[in-house]
Amino acid sequence: MGDVKLERDWLINLRNVSRLTQQDVADETGLSRSFYSQIECGERGPSPDTAKLLGEYFGFDWTRFYD
Repeated sequence: MGDVKLERDWLINLRNVSRLTQQDVADETGLSRSFYSQIECGERGPSPDTAKLLGEYFGFDWTRFYD
């Protein structure tokens, strides 16, 4: 079996409801757009520090990434 890609629809929806692009989020959080995109698409998991940063930015509990 290969790696399972876990797209984070909930994170994509939060960004879309806020009418933000991936670049907007990257610019506001100091992440690169490509790294943020990989987090959204489930290709990479955020470190706890990055999860906390995104949780604070969007207003969700950062541990959601690890559920």
